[in-house]
Formats: sequence, structure tokens, C-alpha cells
Amino acid sequence: MHAPGNETPSKAEWRARILQARAELPPEDHAREAAALASAAASVAAQTVCAYLPFGTEPGRISLVAALAATGARVLLPVIPDTPGPLDWAEYTGPDALVPGRLRGVREPSGPRLGTSAVASAEVLLIPALAVDRHGTRLGRGAGYYDRTLPAAPDVQRLAVVRTAEVVDQLPSEPHDVPMTAALTPAGLIRLPSRPSCPAWPGPRS
Repeated sequence: MHAPGNETPSKAEWRARILQARAELPPEDHAREAAALASAAASVAAQTVCAYLPFGTEPGRISLVAALAATGARVLLPVIPDTPGPLDWAEYTGPDALVPGRLRGVREPSGPRLGTSAVASAEVLLIPALAVDRHGTRLGRGAGYYDRTLPAAPDVQRLAVVRTAEVVDQLPSEPHDVPMTAALTPAGLIRLPSRPSCPAWPGPRS
């Protein structure tokens, strides 16, 4: 997987190994971790939380969002735009108000769209991730939606949602990466060292 003398995995290698591990996780273990993740999410204290609905092999289930709503918080969920850009948002009002989104397997609220600036109204933002390192660097799937979204909310607490084993020592990073302030895992909340704000995402690269 690596050139001789180079033992640092690339982003593509990290993604491949984590997606494989997630795919191999037994359903009962996924359910157990999802319940623990929802329990950990119940400790998040905020008036407004931007979250998301896990799908596929991602850690968590809809119970993650339900646990946030049960705290009394206003929960906003992402609406994926038709063209690459920052995420739009809509309020979660219950499972019956969810409809299929633009991406296969992803559900979104059917209510009014609040605009891309709604992310700045939250105190806490839960962000899907494949991994996060102990310096706050997040590894996503590479589509760039959150890279485009995060610069609009510099003061929001950013929680990468991962399995406990997906908190690693070091990941490849780039200058535009916006650091996470914590990792939300089935084992609880893991605080990460703070870093200065990063510049806006410059757009797709070849």
C-alpha cells in the first residue's frame, strides 16, 4: 500500500480501510454502537443543533437525531443542494416528515428550507466523518459539502461523529481543513485540541 520508507497512509487509503471495517461490522455491533451514540448525544446541551441522519454503514441511526430532539433542542438537518455548494438546512419535526433526498439512501426534512446561513444559528454542529485525529483533522468522504459549509459557522462547536476506533493519532491534512473541536463516539465525547480558524475551502481540485 505504501512506497518503501513511507508508512503514512493517504486519504484514499484511510477511506478504503475505514469503509471496509464499517462494512464488516456485524449488525448487532452496529446496533449496540448506535444506541451508545444516541446516549452520548443526549448529553449535548444547545438550543439549536445542526445534525444529520446517518445512513448505510455510518455510525448511528435515527435515534441519534431523536436523542438530540428529546433534549428540547431545535434540530436542523442538511438538505443537499442540486449543484455543489454549501448545505441548505431544514428543521427536523419527526420521522414522519422525512422524505427521500437527492442522494440515494439519504432522507431530508420536508419542511421549509432555511438557507445556507442557518448553520450559523446553531451552537453545536454534528458532522459525519470517516475518522478524526487528535489534532482535530476530519476525514470525510471527499464530496466537499461540509468543507464548503463550515466557514460560514466559525463559532459553532464542531463534533465529528465517528466510531471510537476511528479517533486516530494523525490524518493527512490540507490548509483549508476546518478543525473539529470534539469527537462524538459511542464511548462519549472526546475533546480535541483547539486550533485557529482555517481559510475558506477553495473549491474542487483535480
